Amino acid sequence: MSQSPVTLDGRSLSIADVVAVARRNAPVALDAQALEAVKQSRKAVEAAVERGETMYGVNTGFGKLAHVRIPPEQARQLQLNLIRSHASGVGEPLPQDAVRAMMLLRANVLVRGTSGVRPVLPELLVDMLNRQIHPSVPSQGSVGASGDLAPLAHLALAMIGEGDVKVPRPITLEAKEGLAFVNGTQAQTGIATLLVHDAWTLWRAAHGAAAMSLEAVRGSPDPFDARIHDARPHQWQQRSAELLRQLLADSEIRESHRENDPRVQDAYSLRCSPQILGAVGEALAFAERLVTTELNAATDNPLVFGDDVLSGGNFHGQPIALALDVMGIAITTLAGLAERRIERVVNPDLSSGLPAFLARDPGLESGFMTVQIAAAALVADCRVLATPASVQSVPTEGNQEDVVPMGMSAAWKANRILANAERIVAIELLAGAQGLDYLKPLRPATGVARVYAAVRHDSASLTADRPLTADIERVAAGIRAGRFSP
Repeated sequence: MSQSPVTLDGRSLSIADVVAVARRNAPVALDAQALEAVKQSRKAVEAAVERGETMYGVNTGFGKLAHVRIPPEQARQLQLNLIRSHASGVGEPLPQDAVRAMMLLRANVLVRGTSGVRPVLPELLVDMLNRQIHPSVPSQGSVGASGDLAPLAHLALAMIGEGDVKVPRPITLEAKEGLAFVNGTQAQTGIATLLVHDAWTLWRAAHGAAAMSLEAVRGSPDPFDARIHDARPHQWQQRSAELLRQLLADSEIRESHRENDPRVQDAYSLRCSPQILGAVGEALAFAERLVTTELNAATDNPLVFGDDVLSGGNFHGQPIALALDVMGIAITTLAGLAERRIERVVNPDLSSGLPAFLARDPGLESGFMTVQIAAAALVADCRVLATPASVQSVPTEGNQEDVVPMGMSAAWKANRILANAERIVAIELLAGAQGLDYLKPLRPATGVARVYAAVRHDSASLTADRPLTADIERVAAGIRAGRFSP
């Protein structure tokens, strides 16, 4: 089925657009009016060069070498040297969807009309996206201060015909164009954009897991009453409680123990789920707001406004580094909550009558004993990684870049935290489904039954000990695909 093109104008790109292009190869087009603005900004740069005005990175060196004046006849060599020297990233290459997101975002910035480049630059990026030409971009080597210099330089290297892929029409960089390309936050922002999307998908799946765990241990849905959450009106706490109420409606399991349950209150991991997951939602909403703004922001330097060419610092990645760190902390919180509910389902001292570790023959069989250990290990990993990167400034460029945000480090950490959390929630879904098997013939709530059926599509009930790695990975993939989102 054909997809609608994503048209770039520098001002209206959305997270959904980025996901469509990065992961589904949606076609990309350039807005004609935006291209006219690009042409006008280029004329302003060329006029300033003709007048002999001093412009950073156009007729000067870079960073601490900005005092070095570059003669006009070396303008092209200056831009070429910039790309070659800055293409010094290291480590494993970024995944393809992250590279495509970075390419799309860079093209969108260039068509804002503030970069002073020729239209050929965004046109080539769009052509590469539509032809599915993706250069290899190392994942490490950027501090995110003058933007993501190294990752963007590796992309530019391909565009000038010196990278590891063949482009349809390599370009020769003119004055300012190399600098305009590498000054920007598009590597960290591209990763953050995909992570925002995936984190919300996980957040929704976590509610399905929480509701199923509650049913499995015969907990009470009363703490999710709307009146409680209206009395503390945090938006995402209210939404979390609403999701749980929907999932837990019409439960036979609940009715079976409503009158004779000796417990007055459930443990925090059960009854405080809306408060905790709601706080996670608030953090994700904060990160989403920052990322959405950055998608359509002018982040290179200097910037062109009419006839004025102004140097500033919009390339500094602090907003995105903070967004990534906040997401990492929030997702770690979600992961820790899920692991505590896993413990309540598998631990015979806490599970309200379920067999020890959900084994059919406890003692002879270990059931879910070791998958809870795996979840604990992943939570510990998340907690180590949740230490913020955005406060870990290490000055660079001869102390010219004396405060740097470490955005790509934050991105790497947040992605690993997300992958861990998806597997932890997958384990909770598997444990919750196994717990429901022992409560049959009692019927769970309608919403929980849908989640249970989705789990059983990917993983059969545990009737005897078996390796569960493949089950966990299938369910985690289902979480990423949105199959467990209520």
